[in-house]
Amino acid sequence: MKPRIAIPVPNALDPAYAERALPQYVQAVEQAGGEPVRVELTLTNAEIARLATTCHGVLLPGSKADVDPQKYGATERDPSTAEADPRRDNADELLLQDAYNMRKPVLGICYGIQILNVWRTGTLIQDLKTGANHEAGRAVAQAHRIDVDPSSLLAEIVLPSWDVPGQPLRGWVNSSHHQAVANPGDGLKIVAWSEPDHTIEAVEGTAPDHFVLGVQWHPERTVDQDEASRAIFRAFVEAAQERISNPRTPVSDFEATGKK
Repeated sequence: MKPRIAIPVPNALDPAYAERALPQYVQAVEQAGGEPVRVELTLTNAEIARLATTCHGVLLPGSKADVDPQKYGATERDPSTAEADPRRDNADELLLQDAYNMRKPVLGICYGIQILNVWRTGTLIQDLKTGANHEAGRAVAQAHRIDVDPSSLLAEIVLPSWDVPGQPLRGWVNSSHHQAVANPGDGLKIVAWSEPDHTIEAVEGTAPDHFVLGVQWHPERTVDQDEASRAIFRAFVEAAQERISNPRTPVSDFEATGKK
């Protein structure tokens, strides 16, 4: 049985963008051996919750929207902050709740790492003004380098592709974002940062029995050319496969969310 991976439609505000973006995530999951499950943003909460119970992992894709700054306590809204997408956020939060309750693997990409971090009570930088080019876009496959914590799960995943004897664990990534994690949320730790300006590029969960990984770049765009990108999706799908073999009973709401 292939693990079923829930993927919310990337954006409710721009359907054309959503339909262009979604196939890349679908293809990456399929290549890694998973079965993508499209989660429509027009579904009711009950329908999303029922669909979530049939899936073994959650992939949160990128989006043109930005998380509403009020969600992470920002007192002012930066002029560059894009319109929020309440339907996408709602779907993400319901899927995350199920994933944390049942210890299902989570992979957040670009916007996905940001909504994951905010859901875990973390904060965001509304607009990067570091001088590094984080908005290079899909045409630039290697926008900048990142350094990875050698003790992290991410390092274990990308090590065969990025390891260079005598050098830090470092690799090239694409980049297409203007916001980033500021303070990591509950149960998340920083595991990668951009080499030019130390912008946070990846976080992962601290619970050893729960695969949670968020990356700020877009590995789905480079799975055909880059072994590290393929390895990220393989590790995620393998973790979901493990949940089929070893299903978990629900944990308490406090254990799942860290919120009282």
